[in-house]
Amino acid sequence: MIGVDIGTTSTKAVLFEENGAIVAQANMGYPLHQPSPSIAEQDPEQILRAVFHTLSNVMRQSAVTPDKILFVSFSSAMHSVIAIDQLGKPLTACITWADNRSAGSALRLKNEFNGHELYLRTGTPIHPMSPITKLMWLREEQPQLFQQTYKFISIKEYIFARLFGEYIIDHSIASSTGMLNLELLEWDQEALEIAHISPGQLSRLVPTTEIMQGLLPGLAEELLLLPTTPFVVGASDGVLSNLGVGAIKPGVVAATIGTSGAIRTVVDHPLTDPKGRTFCYNLTPKHWVIGGPVNNGGMLFRWVRDEFAASEVETAKRLGIDPYEVLTRIAEQVPAGSGGLLFHPYLTGERAPLWNPDARGSFFGLSMNHHKEHMIRSVLEGVIFNMYMVLLAMEEQIGRPSKILATGGFARSSVWRQMMSDIFDQEVIIPESIESSCLGAVVLGLYATGRVDSFDVVFDMIGSTYQHDPIDEHTKVYKQLLPIYISVYRSLESQYQAIAEFQREQAGE
Repeated sequence: MIGVDIGTTSTKAVLFEENGAIVAQANMGYPLHQPSPSIAEQDPEQILRAVFHTLSNVMRQSAVTPDKILFVSFSSAMHSVIAIDQLGKPLTACITWADNRSAGSALRLKNEFNGHELYLRTGTPIHPMSPITKLMWLREEQPQLFQQTYKFISIKEYIFARLFGEYIIDHSIASSTGMLNLELLEWDQEALEIAHISPGQLSRLVPTTEIMQGLLPGLAEELLLLPTTPFVVGASDGVLSNLGVGAIKPGVVAATIGTSGAIRTVVDHPLTDPKGRTFCYNLTPKHWVIGGPVNNGGMLFRWVRDEFAASEVETAKRLGIDPYEVLTRIAEQVPAGSGGLLFHPYLTGERAPLWNPDARGSFFGLSMNHHKEHMIRSVLEGVIFNMYMVLLAMEEQIGRPSKILATGGFARSSVWRQMMSDIFDQEVIIPESIESSCLGAVVLGLYATGRVDSFDVVFDMIGSTYQHDPIDEHTKVYKQLLPIYISVYRSLESQYQAIAEFQREQAGE
């Protein structure tokens, strides 16, 4: 079984045996073009090449013959938009979830077009990440291009069109567009009117279990697969990450920190938040994932490495170890709470819990007693504090979680994992497998192809886990700091827009 995860920074393909053992894996990165703070685009052809490269690479590495492949199943990042012409040629780059140019459109949707009611029907919070706001922005800013567009599609739709010559969109990716009525699993008429598009300008809706066969001529040979190999359309990376770590039972929450981050749980029916803070995305008709995404996760640790830690990076090179390991060792020497230094991690605006693209980061409480090591630890704590704010919003709907499963690149750091346990004041369990979206994709593939009748098979495929329990003295410190953390970002809300506008003026936007 091959699971493919089309991510924001790279595409991964993992070849699994049916018991979940990994046979081979391949990864290919690509750039995110960010010429200004508001723009975040990618070249769809580069991503297509990455998909082809990783698929053929795992086949080559494994030496598995094509007839042994049960299926290929897909996971993909959400919220992307590509305008294409009738020949399938892109008229725009792939506009990613991180692109903030539709901030003004999001504000109008919220205030002038009854945006909250739309959210309650579609489950996608009103924010520039949402494709409906991107379509509003494109129509306003590039009307001629908008008129020329044959279809508006996501990156996964682009890949499948190039594989099979047909435009299809699974219910999971569709439920993250802000245009799918969750109860009906059909395009929402009012949403289409707001976006000024027709259903024909979007792809055909299919369930996440839809199977495609009959690769276009020449592709099977290039991918080292049979033309008849089943391709399961799959779902979005977020919902499949939950499936891949086994967070599919009521009350079990998955907390993921990669480049960005998210907290999610599975419910058995569409569920939206009266305050509009959480998303609701489809996995199957009986599995819906609710939660909140954060913009600022592991990318902030990279920012610390690049901006604060030149000497530590040099030391790590000389010792032949990972620079992040040096930085976490430094953070570990600082007591919990970083000596009263709080970091609000909104360097790229923020989705949950603020839903404010103009939010900006800050250190609060800085004094002469603080040093670089306090700042490093404070950044790591700030990311977890922000995740905890999302969890508190979810708890209003689902109650206190029975279990927290942690995954993503941050899980490689024992210091960061312990911070999550201490700040959440709960046991945190870490599955051994960190390729959760790829594993989730193949579990969905097993279900789609009728080889299993329940997702429970994942529990036999995850492998061993390990856990962290909260340290009482740390938890007491964090409980003291939490109200201060919350009151600081609330008191700064009115200032975020002013400083963001100043920054945009300085950048010439």
